[in-house]
Amino acid sequence: METLVVIGAGPKAMAVATKAHVLRELGLPAPRVVVVEAQAVGGNWLATGGWTDGRHRLGTSPEKDVGFPYRSTWARGHNRAINGAMMAYSWTSFLIDQGTYAEWVDRGRPSPQHHMWAKYLQWVATRIDLELVVGTVRSIAATADGWLLTAVDAAGIPTEIDADSLMITGPGHSEKALTKHPKVLSIAEFWDLAGKRKLPVSSRAAVIGGGETAGSALDELVGHGMLSISVISPMATIFTRGESYFENSLFSDPSTWSALSSEERREVIRRTDRGVFSVQVQETLLGDDRVHHMQGRVVRIADQGEGVALTLRNEMRPDQVHVVDLVIDATGGEPLWFLDMFDAHASDLLELAVGGRVTHARIESSIGYDLAVSGLDAKLYLPNLAALAQGPGFPNLSCLGELSDRVLRTDSVGARPAHVRNRVRAGR
Repeated sequence: METLVVIGAGPKAMAVATKAHVLRELGLPAPRVVVVEAQAVGGNWLATGGWTDGRHRLGTSPEKDVGFPYRSTWARGHNRAINGAMMAYSWTSFLIDQGTYAEWVDRGRPSPQHHMWAKYLQWVATRIDLELVVGTVRSIAATADGWLLTAVDAAGIPTEIDADSLMITGPGHSEKALTKHPKVLSIAEFWDLAGKRKLPVSSRAAVIGGGETAGSALDELVGHGMLSISVISPMATIFTRGESYFENSLFSDPSTWSALSSEERREVIRRTDRGVFSVQVQETLLGDDRVHHMQGRVVRIADQGEGVALTLRNEMRPDQVHVVDLVIDATGGEPLWFLDMFDAHASDLLELAVGGRVTHARIESSIGYDLAVSGLDAKLYLPNLAALAQGPGFPNLSCLGELSDRVLRTDSVGARPAHVRNRVRAGR
């Protein structure tokens, strides 16, 4: 049996591990799935993960769960059974198990708080008996027949994990900020201080970023006593995520995505996914006249009196300087954060596969139907970078069931001669 290792125990990992579990239960071929996570299942949805305080609302419907859209195309003759089995791990099944389904319906099916979404993912992990290695991946090496990962636990003890194929998920580190300055906070620092009610006293705050990370930070800031809150992003305005049938259908069903031109795809992503706020966050901000949008990119940060001077650059006008008391860098994760873990040989193989120096654009264009980088002998699945090539729903929570189908498709399972090895070797 082949081994698929997933870095990060979030929704994508749970979707793939659950689908593999269901396939095996039905007597169908599926790889062994091992998930490596530094904290806990659903860790980025908890306060300890550095991306949220756990109390803010999920930006998408929770019914877009690990099996959604329940339209498996994994194998002819088995799809109805697969879809039915996946329903046992749905959001609705979780609520029924918890005894809260009726209350959720009566309250209008609200989006859950982040910590409750994490609890759902943990419930799924328990029900499928998830094989979890708790540790931080430090290195990824290419081997003759796959990948070799080295993870380190909280005590510093290393564990080596062999993988036939590898899937990398998650946004990377939440501790980065534009500059090291006591009044410029990373998103992790912001949530840590906000949770402790120790945010610096400020009358003028600025949040850099136009996506959901920034939206959650703004949703928190409006509950504090700032006189003005500025949202800084390069977009002309802050767009609301499209929530009509027409936009949502492109996320749930990427079958028509390949018929769109590259520019049409980029426009869909630009208007509906990247740099947009959820409807519920926009509704909160619209009613608060302290919140304003400033267009531009921050190119310089300097002290000015008791405040921080931000220099904003726009193509169509001279640089502008705005002075604030507090800055939150909510620009989100670094898409290629995982490259730092690759050893020289693995980096060389990736460069050969994408046709040159590894860049965001080259990786995006290399993602195949199975959400893996084309041209590598050992599969490297990168769903977070699959939007442009395969569909806008893969980097987020919009089509987790389709994602697991693509990753576990039968022509990639067992593509190399099967062999059984000791896959997790501690202490090496």
